[in-house]
Amino acid sequence: MPSITIRNLPDATHRALKLRAAQQGRSIEAEVRFILEAAVAPKVELGSALAEIGRSLRGVDIDVALDLKRDPRPVKSARLE
Repeated sequence: MPSITIRNLPDATHRALKLRAAQQGRSIEAEVRFILEAAVAPKVELGSALAEIGRSLRGVDIDVALDLKRDPRPVKSARLE
């Protein structure tokens, strides 16, 4: 697996990483790996994010008016002149 070296890391940044890693129960190396993976991970679309929230809550009851019907008439095209 590839590895990288980060030179000239400010002391304050190193201390903050060390604290953050300890709070998460990880080594500094594992914490940096986690941060980098999150930074380059594909962004989640809104629908997927909402579905994940619903799963984490084990489902949500939402009152939705089921009598709403779509207007069947076709939409007129915009005229660009």
